[in-house]
Amino acid sequence: MGARALDLGCGPADIPIRFLRAYPQALCDALDGSAAMLGHARAALDRLPGVAARCRLLCHNLPCGDLPLAHYDLVLSNSLLHHLHDPQILWRTVRETAKPGALVLVMDLMRPASAAWAEALVATYAADAPEVLRDDFRNSLFAAFEPAEVRAQLVEAGLEYLEVAVVSDRHLVVSGRLAG
Repeated sequence: MGARALDLGCGPADIPIRFLRAYPQALCDALDGSAAMLGHARAALDRLPGVAARCRLLCHNLPCGDLPLAHYDLVLSNSLLHHLHDPQILWRTVRETAKPGALVLVMDLMRPASAAWAEALVATYAADAPEVLRDDFRNSLFAAFEPAEVRAQLVEAGLEYLEVAVVSDRHLVVSGRLAG
């Protein structure tokens, strides 16, 4: 088999499915705290038996003591960071579960510099959405971190060598390799 990946906060498993389709020898553990969301993931995987056999769905919140230590070649997370009451939970999990030299890719929303910017983002990306979804997007933007805050989190976690980059008007990404 190929690389072993871990997706933290996998939701309906869109990213694990894309990853496993692109890398047919890889395996992926996909973790989410919502059983309902993992139900959607299971339904999507059931339509793809060749992919499903290589994806293990795990219903756990972080921190999760059931994850193997220094086990994964790749640790992914998309849009989980701003949901955590303590961001160090994510960074500790990355540090503990990734093998030395493992790739890390964490993407999340970025808090806008002002309420006006947040409103402009909501108008741009959610104008036609129901009010409840517009409110959810706005709240997520305000719950997100600024790049400097994420850099400080990484320093606190001993992961200061990972790179933080702004990749859109509303997203940042943390990437790099875990120190060996």
